[in-house]
Amino acid sequence: MNWITNYVRPRINSIFSRRETPDNLWTKCDDCGTMLFHRELSGNQNVCTQCGHHMHITPRARFEALFDGGVFVEVDVPAPVTDPLQFKDQKKYPERMKAAQKKTGESEAMLVAEGDISRTPIVAAAQDFSFMGGSMGMYVGNAIIAAAERAVELKRPLILFSAAGGARMQEGILSLMQMPRTTVAVQMLKEAGLPYIVVLTHPTTGGVTASYAMLGDVHISEPNALICFAGPRVIEQTIREKLPEGFQRAEYLLDHGMLDRVIERPKMKDELVTITRMLMGLPPAVMGDLPAPSPEELAAEADAPEAEAADKAEEKK
Repeated sequence: MNWITNYVRPRINSIFSRRETPDNLWTKCDDCGTMLFHRELSGNQNVCTQCGHHMHITPRARFEALFDGGVFVEVDVPAPVTDPLQFKDQKKYPERMKAAQKKTGESEAMLVAEGDISRTPIVAAAQDFSFMGGSMGMYVGNAIIAAAERAVELKRPLILFSAAGGARMQEGILSLMQMPRTTVAVQMLKEAGLPYIVVLTHPTTGGVTASYAMLGDVHISEPNALICFAGPRVIEQTIREKLPEGFQRAEYLLDHGMLDRVIERPKMKDELVTITRMLMGLPPAVMGDLPAPSPEELAAEADAPEAEAADKAEEKK
């Protein structure tokens, strides 16, 4: 019998679970309850080292793990009109925005960036569920359009990480208008012949699922992610029936043909590189944590679209 595993660790977990956890040192796994040191957790991309539970990760931390050397360039997103409906519930909309900005350190619910993954140039966008539930408002619509336009301009694939509770109610019909706007943005990529890969993370629901999150060429999900339009409790109350075990979870959707892959977060980068290069018709890449591209490599990438355009113009002559 391993007394450390069977007695000491459970005892430590029990003691810590009754104490107030320091926010900056330890994190308790939501699934198994194990106390995880913050460096151990962040080093594993916020995946529990004991049970494999995937915890929340910010877009910035995700990009630092995704891009070579953790280096990426943010893509500018046009700022929309602030509080166009002058919405107020228990708090005014601007007050909720300020609270979310203070909590996350970000200006809005989506981050767009460009860079290299295993020397494969891409554009990426990621939602932050901790920012007002990752809700889709005018800014998120602008962000996806900006990401698609940048991808078309640079002739790069777009990889999108979705995480949202749906449309942002404080923006009313203006938030719902982002569904057709983002659908048009995806169509721009398809007309340009560029891959659009969606990674659905927990949770992806509502109008986000009904628009850009399910329009990809390839759909990947993290384990046990909730992916749906209406949640299981709403459906059960409507049809008055008990739903199957694991209904609307990633593995259930994979079994029923709604997803192409379910991949653990630490293995996601290599999977994305393989799929992206295959869709772009490129040879296999060197996998692993590569350093940031050199200035010469970045300059060559920047000149590539112009050189290709010049070659096509020469062919037409």
